[in-house]
Amino acid sequence: MEGDIFHILNRGVEKRKIFLEEKDYLHFINNLSDFNSIEPVFEPYFDRRKYLAMRKPGNKIIDILCWCLMPNHYHILVQEKINGGASIFAKKISSGYTQYFNLKNKRIGVLFQGRSKIILAEKEEHFILLPYYIFANPVKLIEPHWKEVGIKNLKKVYQFLENYKWSSFTEAANLNNHFTLINKKLFVELFDLEEKKLKDIFFEWLDNQ
Repeated sequence: MEGDIFHILNRGVEKRKIFLEEKDYLHFINNLSDFNSIEPVFEPYFDRRKYLAMRKPGNKIIDILCWCLMPNHYHILVQEKINGGASIFAKKISSGYTQYFNLKNKRIGVLFQGRSKIILAEKEEHFILLPYYIFANPVKLIEPHWKEVGIKNLKKVYQFLENYKWSSFTEAANLNNHFTLINKKLFVELFDLEEKKLKDIFFEWLDNQ
């Protein structure tokens, strides 16, 4: 329903990589902006300029609160602006990116492991920690077993996260920001965060895991 918050996630079929090069990450990020509309996806979605020229202006169906892309999966946290907005958005993201990926790589068939998971984020005890779990995903790229044994080199992990392009952490914390996708004002309000202290709070949480 309008105002509800959902965690959208999906991974490549058989855990295969869905992002093979920087161009793929950038294309998916463009999707996050372009598909935030009630308008349908034109097929095949490969030429972005052609798609945007054909698309009618439309109101946003969700607000993006935070996101993170990993080589074989993604996480997006959204708040619905219309009833069913998260479901519409998730379907457009999956179908649009699959069309792009298959056409680019001359393949056919499914790319993702079934339908996207769309999980209602209940405002309970762990609600406030949702962004931290999403922002922490890239840690496994340099310390694969950190959840089991803890982080061995905190300084290296901090520097890595501060420079990881494929996450909204840098935008939310005003670091080396590469993209402008999230509703930062809404994000700060919903998760009771002080923008200037987000990095310190997140890193302190990470240190205690």
